[in-house]
Amino acid sequence: MSTIAAIRTEYRQRSLSEKDVQADPIAQFGKWWEEAVSAQIEEVNAMTLATASVDGLPAARIVLLKEFDTRGFVFFTNYESFKGQQLLENPRACLVFFWKELERQVRITGLVEKVPAAESDAYFNSRPEGSRLGAWVSPQSQVIENREWLDIEEAKKKDEFSGKTIVRPANWGGYLVKPVIIEFWQGRPSRLHDRIQYSLNEKGAWQIERLAP
Repeated sequence: MSTIAAIRTEYRQRSLSEKDVQADPIAQFGKWWEEAVSAQIEEVNAMTLATASVDGLPAARIVLLKEFDTRGFVFFTNYESFKGQQLLENPRACLVFFWKELERQVRITGLVEKVPAAESDAYFNSRPEGSRLGAWVSPQSQVIENREWLDIEEAKKKDEFSGKTIVRPANWGGYLVKPVIIEFWQGRPSRLHDRIQYSLNEKGAWQIERLAP
């Protein structure tokens, strides 16, 4: 335990001030996103997705951001997965990006809804063939017998769709996280980090505040 407790990194690269951020958090995210892409961060779109069931049971996992715009942040998954079931019961979520190379973190809390079917179709059709087959093969989050069962089911689907278009299964598609709070975190020395939070007020305007580290 003493060895683990001694692990620490001193953050010194940059700072974040209220006067430097954009008035809109999506615009600010876009600025940081471009900087993260330019830094060639591996799997720059990887984010933690935290959900909770109606009785408060939390769960978190890594998913991939596939789009963001003025509406919010989009990812795709199996609607019948564990996260899909939690989002059905409690359509709220939190997303966290950690770009350690830039000593930055973004935390997004929001309301969740499915994207239109046409949007899910368009993304599904852009995926590699193996990924499209995988969406049909896997009963995500359910208990299965063994790996061989999965391989057999994959072979069956390959035969079924041989020479045919692999259409999107009805239980697979996108979710949109519509933010109500977005926090931008910039690492600073001595753990006195910069934290700038945007929160959506009752009038639909974004309020910008600094949080203590």
